Amino acid sequence: PPGDSYGVLPRPCHALVLLNPQSGSGRALDDFQAVVQPMLAEADIATTVFITERPHHAHEKVRDEDLSQWDTLVVMSGDGLLFEVVNGLMERPDWKEAMKKPLCILPGGSGNALAASINYYAGYDHVAKKKLLTNCTFILCKGLYTQMDLVSLSTASGKHFFSFLGFGWGFISDVDIDSEKYRWLGSARFTLGTLQCLAKLRVYQGRLSYLPVAAEQGSSPARRAPPAPVTNGHIPQPAGTEAPGSLPPDSLLAPLGQPVPAHWTVVPDEEFVLVYAIYQSHLGTNLLMAPAARLHDGCIHLFYMKAGISRVTLLKLFLAMSRGTHLDLNCPHLSYVPVRAFRLEPRVAAGIMTVDGEALACEPVQG
Repeated sequence: PPGDSYGVLPRPCHALVLLNPQSGSGRALDDFQAVVQPMLAEADIATTVFITERPHHAHEKVRDEDLSQWDTLVVMSGDGLLFEVVNGLMERPDWKEAMKKPLCILPGGSGNALAASINYYAGYDHVAKKKLLTNCTFILCKGLYTQMDLVSLSTASGKHFFSFLGFGWGFISDVDIDSEKYRWLGSARFTLGTLQCLAKLRVYQGRLSYLPVAAEQGSSPARRAPPAPVTNGHIPQPAGTEAPGSLPPDSLLAPLGQPVPAHWTVVPDEEFVLVYAIYQSHLGTNLLMAPAARLHDGCIHLFYMKAGISRVTLLKLFLAMSRGTHLDLNCPHLSYVPVRAFRLEPRVAAGIMTVDGEALACEPVQG
């Protein structure tokens, strides 16, 4: 998009490819050899393939490895493996440098939300499966990279994550986790999971608060924060505000035990069918949840659905979401607000929370 600044990968280029052979319906390695490798060879991109053998394997690799021999890290899997890579990089003492290493996602899972989002930002037609993989590989071959937003999430029990896609509670998270047993179906697992969760529609009680984008000095996010140059993956902090190597402070948030700041909005309703904070456009290959989102718009796109919605209306919304037209239905139960920060405090520990599609115990969380 205009106004963005881009970096370019060197040629020849050496990529570390982190590949989960179990992801999705288990075709990632075959697809890599058949579709990706021939294209990369033409583009003068050499690859070292690291095959993950267990959960957290990729996390440890990027946390502990000397990354200087590679020009880019390529993740060929679903969104879960990129979550491991991002958090592994952020645990390094030299995270500021490590986070400047260009990352690339190639869809190899059943949930390929970030790959679908990038395909959408690049202006390509909506595609899935091999076509999406070909498009994303072509983006890697072209070698342009730019910045992406990360969201700092912390929980009441002291967990701290960096998330690139979204945080959810309620219906969508239930579908995500309950449908794990149908992985062999590929992306159809989410359709089946949606129908099953519709049949036993649950309500979740809690308090949702947020800092709306508009509440910040009333300026547009575009005017307030010109894109920093790509050579610097992080907004520089004022000198002397932090120890070297320490993580960026969560400057918009009050500690979880304390009330939210006075200029935040507290949602009056306390019974929800779902809460989802998404930072990119797509929630899945066929779910265009936040059509207005961009790769680094400095914005969390917060959706919440109040209790009382009928199953028929909920199904209609999900069908419309495949085209990104769900907000045009003007459903009174569905709210959407662009925010800079949010907090969710469940009344009881009920339901699954997810971060970037990975399950999380239910507890107060903010980002």
